[in-house]
Amino acid sequence: MKELVVISGKGGTGKTSITAAFAALAQGAVLADCDVDAADLHIVLSPSVKQTSDFSGGRQAAIDPAKCIGCGRCAAICRFEAIHLDGPGNGVIQKTYAVDPVACEGCKVCVEFCPVKAIAFNEAVNGQWFLSDTRFGPMVHAKLGIAEENSGKLVTLIRRKAKEIAEERKLDLVIVDGSPGIGCPVIASITGADLVLVVTEPTLSGRHDLARVADLAANFGIKTLLCINKADINPQMTAQISEEARRRGITVVGEIPYDDAFTKAQIMKATVPEYTGGEITERIKALWWQVTYALA
Repeated sequence: MKELVVISGKGGTGKTSITAAFAALAQGAVLADCDVDAADLHIVLSPSVKQTSDFSGGRQAAIDPAKCIGCGRCAAICRFEAIHLDGPGNGVIQKTYAVDPVACEGCKVCVEFCPVKAIAFNEAVNGQWFLSDTRFGPMVHAKLGIAEENSGKLVTLIRRKAKEIAEERKLDLVIVDGSPGIGCPVIASITGADLVLVVTEPTLSGRHDLARVADLAANFGIKTLLCINKADINPQMTAQISEEARRRGITVVGEIPYDDAFTKAQIMKATVPEYTGGEITERIKALWWQVTYALA
């Protein structure tokens, strides 16, 4: 079993559209959307959800109003200002202390210092993850809650479940739509992968962010390929990025011209190969061939 991760140094390069096109061309791979902070692969693939599970990335404090004596010690020692005197009364005091779940960082200090043990330390539900079927094969994806953290843990979970499905169904390839950037979810997306495909665009920010993500992949010793999307909008920058890639030992496996078929296909909830059979699809097919050759 091989694992391909498609990433980008910044958002808006066409990473997800190319990942969706790969799903259509592969016909039978397990798909994993690891861009959990802003997942959108489902928009194109229209998955049918078969299983929904809660994701817990940590714990949070919760005050039992029936036990709270209103001493205020918890609020005084909370460095995150997550505890306030705005909870319901309990028959002894008019108001009790309550924890703001958005502000709570799960440090557990209040739990340890409460004199009456009125504070529980429960698993927090930070989001949900899904097992789904698509017209191209099984898909594992997720949705992180608003203002929630620990996206790296969720990415790791998604990848593990995708590999389990591949083993169960005897499928040879997992295609991962990774997060943009170089942060924790990206690190969690590429660690241990067989191949990384970086999708960039010929802009100054695209070149800068490519350098950062290339350094990240090199740090983990992962074979990396490069695709320059919208390559014709700035030929000079495309040439500079290609030269930078060669200097780093990264093979440029595709230069895809700008084409509004990407946008039109998304509107139709279709992949580019499904939407059109024109030159743009032939370019993507050539890119896919290069990627599968590198995976072999």
